[in-house]
Amino acid sequence: MKTKLQCDSRGFTLIEMMVVISVMVILLAMAMPIYSHSIQRGREENFRRNLETLNQAIYQYTMDKQKAPKSLDDLKSAGYIEMVPKDATGKDSWELEEDDKTIMSLMQTEGGIYGVHSGSSRVGSNGRPYSEW
Repeated sequence: MKTKLQCDSRGFTLIEMMVVISVMVILLAMAMPIYSHSIQRGREENFRRNLETLNQAIYQYTMDKQKAPKSLDDLKSAGYIEMVPKDATGKDSWELEEDDKTIMSLMQTEGGIYGVHSGSSRVGSNGRPYSEW
């Protein structure tokens, strides 16, 4: 009788293993789009914060120094930012909005950069290209 009991409890059948694997694959297939969408939203939120930070630093530099920065490195060397962040492409491909005639303050003595936007041609999850954010 002992040998009969040991033979019946040796492990899982092939059908049981297939059912478990099928359930796992179905759950994984449902979770992957949600996960990838949340990763994309996180990247876009990081990009949006970087864009706001750079534009705010440009404005603050202009108000403090009474002149606009000539490059993003001016912001870094003056201590307004620690480093130039990456844009939506993951590279440093910011496009500078500069004009010698744009004045942000009555006391401003010279023009320069008054804003920045992405150089990426990719489209965000809201349907707008990153370059228009």
